Formats: sequence, C-alpha cells, structure tokens
Amino acid sequence: MANLLRAYNSALMRRPYATGMASAAFLFGAGDVLAQQGIEKRGADHDYMRTLRLAGYGGLIFAPLITRVYGGIERIRFQSKVATTVARVGVDQFVLTPCVLTLFFTCQSLLEGKGFSEARNRIENKWWPTIQKNWGTWIPVQLINFSVVPLHLRLLVVNVVSLFWNAYLSYANAQGGPKDQIKEVMGEVA
Repeated sequence: MANLLRAYNSALMRRPYATGMASAAFLFGAGDVLAQQGIEKRGADHDYMRTLRLAGYGGLIFAPLITRVYGGIERIRFQSKVATTVARVGVDQFVLTPCVLTLFFTCQSLLEGKGFSEARNRIENKWWPTIQKNWGTWIPVQLINFSVVPLHLRLLVVNVVSLFWNAYLSYANAQGGPKDQIKEVMGEVA
C-alpha cells in the first residue's frame, strides 16, 4: 500500500492534471456503482451508461476544474493560519461548490439527453438538499484538507471522500422523487 501511495504521489507531482483526471474518473464511476448496487440495490439491472456519464464528468470536467481552482485557492493567505484556512474553506464551500453542483446537475441532464429544462428542474428540486448534505460532509473535510494536507495531495483527499459523496450525488441525480425522499434515504445512509 505504501508503494502504491508513493507511486500515486509521484504521478501527481509529475502530471497533476492527468493523474487527477484518472483518479476522479475512477472514483466518480465507483461512487455511481456504490449508489446503484449499495443504495438502490439494482443488481443485474445496473445502468452502465449512468456510470460512464459520472466517470466522464469526474475525469473530464470536475478534476481539471478543481485542480486549477485549488491552485488559486492556495494563493489565499493571511498572517493567521486559522484565517487562511477559514477563508479557503469559505471560498471552496460558498463560492465554488454552489457553482459545481449547478454544473453537475446541468451536465448530467444534458448527457442524459434531457435538456436544460430538466437541468433547471433538478437544480430547483435537488440543489438545496444536496448543498446542505455537502456542507455537513465537506466543511469538516476541507478544514482538515486546507490546514494540513499538501497542495498536491488535496485532490486525492477530495477523491477518497468523494467515493461516498459521489454515491450520494449519483443517487440524488437519479431520483425523480421529491427532495424529502432524498433527505430521508441519505439520512439512513449518512
């Protein structure tokens, strides 16, 4: 395991975008498999195109964006380490995340061939419960991530926690029911 982490760290240092894209694609796809098999209990009725859409979004859209943005967030500096960390988490969670969630629901709707009207519907019905769960999960993670994790390993931290978060996103995106149903199921899982 230590050799694998060393190899991953080396790859991140040499090729941060390619390595981040590959790991995000894998973990977004794995999160969808977890959602379909662990939460939805789909068994042999697995939607492979859904897994591909999630993996594609993670590798081609999410990872390059987050890699770039984290470089910018790293430039936020104050004299106090606490103030720096709080500011970085604030930008990540209250500026970046609302945009990324909107982008996620829009991309998934378009990739499913359902258009902008469905994207608007998902944003109206799923965005708020999703961002609430996001803040409960990611604010503590990012406080640790931005305060003690080296820049080149931050995407890895995000990706590992994302395995479970992506299961939630996949599930939330796939549900046609009311937002209370999503909250109810995630309350059982979370």
